[in-house]
Amino acid sequence: MNTQDYIRREDQFGAHNYHPLPVVLDRGEGVYVWDVEGKRYYDFLSAYSAVNQGHCHPKIVDAMIEQSRRLTLTSRAFYNSKLGEFEKYITSYFGYDKVLPMNSGAEGDETALKLCRKWAYEKKGIPENEAKIIVCEGNFHGRTITIISMSTDPDSYKGFGPYTPGFITIPYNDTEALAGALEDPNVAGFLVEPIQGEAGVYVPDEGFLSKAYALCKEKNVLFIADEVQTGLARTGKLLACDHEGVRPDILILGKALSGGVYPVSAVLADDEIMLTIRPGEHGSTYGGNPVAASVAMAALEVIREERLAERADQLGEQFRNELKKIDSPMIETVRGKGLLNAIVIKPTRGRTAWDVCVDLKENGLLAKPTHEHIIRFAPPLVITGEQLMECAGIIRRTILSYT
Repeated sequence: MNTQDYIRREDQFGAHNYHPLPVVLDRGEGVYVWDVEGKRYYDFLSAYSAVNQGHCHPKIVDAMIEQSRRLTLTSRAFYNSKLGEFEKYITSYFGYDKVLPMNSGAEGDETALKLCRKWAYEKKGIPENEAKIIVCEGNFHGRTITIISMSTDPDSYKGFGPYTPGFITIPYNDTEALAGALEDPNVAGFLVEPIQGEAGVYVPDEGFLSKAYALCKEKNVLFIADEVQTGLARTGKLLACDHEGVRPDILILGKALSGGVYPVSAVLADDEIMLTIRPGEHGSTYGGNPVAASVAMAALEVIREERLAERADQLGEQFRNELKKIDSPMIETVRGKGLLNAIVIKPTRGRTAWDVCVDLKENGLLAKPTHEHIIRFAPPLVITGEQLMECAGIIRRTILSYT
């Protein structure tokens, strides 16, 4: 079978809920992936930052294999010998009392929403069914019905109503709007991405997070950080909130929590919040399974041992500087933090962001557009400076070929 054969088979038998780049990947290692015909590419999407530690990191894969041979799943009907070890490890790692493990990032967000509402009724004293959560325009927290109910992207919510109530939407990066919304006494939480990844790597003004946190504290409102994409060293700190010294009341993690080898997400909070949920009120058959626990510990160890946050901070600045040197009217803006970066594309000679990504693929680099005019660049954090400069050269040559 060749590339087109694989693509036709997916189109025939799979749901059409994605529009992939026309490449069929078969193998990965570190910063590289290979297609079914043997061509090698730099991966500059990293599975939407799930593969921060690089493809098939041996330490993480070994942890998965070793645990899989011993015990894979018990459900939470019983204790298992790995979950408590993981819970102790991750709560110490991030400095929280408790963790609630789930599988996907969307499940993590749903868990955080439930925790926030339960805390609102039991601790803050908001009347039952009256709790509200503030969210931001341009947000992306997943694709469940409740999460798309807070979306402002028609592609996410159109045609899927009726929608879940209880959300107040304000502009992103707008503390005045947040202060106004916080005047409602029934507001329980503020859910925010420290950097809006899916919106196009929209980096808020310096001080936005710390001021937003302070405003929430003044009104006894929970500050909930969705760090599924921005966390775990991607932006040059362990968490993107760390850039402003903000400790979220509820922290949501996923993606790179497993290094891309297994679905693992986690919600962290202190006892006052976490213990509002009691047996039978929330859970997941696979959440906290022994394989997930082993994989997540190995993934977090790699981040610390290989100093991936420091690497992302240093290399990200170099990378943005290189992109800013590209003299082309096609690039309207370069923005980002750490190794989460994007360029805003102005169509030139009929070439759109999608066309640029197709040509980048031909030149050996894989990236994906978002919102039709933005290209996100997020390589695995194990990339070397030499490799990164080679990739900046590929991007430069591709962009300049249109002008």
